[in-house]
Amino acid sequence: MYTHEQRKADLRAIAKLGGPLLANNLAITGMTFADTVMAGRLGAVQLAGLAVGAAYWQLFVFIALGILMAVSPSIAHANGANDRAAVVRYLRQAWWLATVVAGVLVCGLLQVSWVLPAIGIAPEILPTAIGYVHAITVGMPAAAAFFALRYASEGLRRTKPIMYIGLSALVLNVFGNWVFMYGKLGMPRMGAVGCGVATAIAFWFMFLAMLVHMQRHRVYRAFDFFARIDRPHLPTILELARIGAPIAGSIVAEGGLFVAAALMMGSMGAVTAGAHQVAVNYASFMFMVPLAVSSAMTIHVGHTLGAGDPARARRVGLLGIGLCAGVMCVSALVIVLFNDVIAALYTSDPPVRELAATLLLMAGLFQLSDGVQIGAAGALRGHKDTAIPLLFCVFSYWIVGFPLAYYLGLVREGGPIYVWLGLIAGLSLSAVLLVSRFLAIAHKN
Repeated sequence: MYTHEQRKADLRAIAKLGGPLLANNLAITGMTFADTVMAGRLGAVQLAGLAVGAAYWQLFVFIALGILMAVSPSIAHANGANDRAAVVRYLRQAWWLATVVAGVLVCGLLQVSWVLPAIGIAPEILPTAIGYVHAITVGMPAAAAFFALRYASEGLRRTKPIMYIGLSALVLNVFGNWVFMYGKLGMPRMGAVGCGVATAIAFWFMFLAMLVHMQRHRVYRAFDFFARIDRPHLPTILELARIGAPIAGSIVAEGGLFVAAALMMGSMGAVTAGAHQVAVNYASFMFMVPLAVSSAMTIHVGHTLGAGDPARARRVGLLGIGLCAGVMCVSALVIVLFNDVIAALYTSDPPVRELAATLLLMAGLFQLSDGVQIGAAGALRGHKDTAIPLLFCVFSYWIVGFPLAYYLGLVREGGPIYVWLGLIAGLSLSAVLLVSRFLAIAHKN
């Protein structure tokens, strides 16, 4: 029986793990917001260059994030089973995985000079976009190394250091933007390219701060992570890659769907594109809450499974999925009651505001499905089940959601509302498939 006390204990565990992760997510979102606002003061060309360069960079950082996310459930399982040797092995081999991932991604980032012109980016914004990517590429090795340490710490149920480091990096990033973008303290005025420099410095700070913390804090010293560098152990590296690569694929698949939707909206004119951006921005901000809950569930479910209690792990997963859905229900209610007010916070342009208020109502429906699917995905990652969920995501987003949005919105000329209906259909199908998969896996265990 799942007692009331157990339910309260699991809720406390999810809140304790997820609260700091939410603060970290908001800090990362704050960096993007600060970059956009500060670059906007430099003119349309600089802002457009930043937008294009940042979109190119995000594709690669999502891949690193997803692959190294495998470290969290792996260490959570080992820690739950009190297998210290496995915990140490996973982190030390994660170093090698991070090194390989960073090397491959740096090579991809450096192709920006011919990729952006090849896809038709306007010539006037190319120098800024390419310069931004070249500058921020310096931070990719630090980003990959930080992810390895971050997810190891998450697997050990230590999330507060991630929050503090993320908030500190936000402050450093804003200060760096001021210095390098506007040419302060004797530095050259670099414009939006300075955002890339500041973000690269912030990533190196995050990595070094996490490294020093884990070297000095007694919780990590008990594992003696940094006593030596182990040789590469191919079975462990392949195990992490087997879990992490599908996570990266799922993240890129969902992110690509939003990029495609933005391109479709852009073909409908500036008013539609602007209104869509308002709705997406609000939905993305609220998504940080279930995203943090999902990450906390991955840790808690993995730890519970490692401790040999699959029945409770199933209940924890269901509890977390319900929690994600509940948060999104509250957000949807806020949208229904205050969609005009929310739209007015973003824009004073009457046509954009009116359409944005309508699209926000669609975003409310969208968020319900999005909350359930990210909750189920987090629970499945706690079970180290990532390959089948990737297939579900690709099918839902790209075989159902995108074609439906394109057909209804563009071919049938239904407009932006019907594009959103296609997105909602894809996310809803994904939610149903992922919850069904979780129930099947949980009962099997």
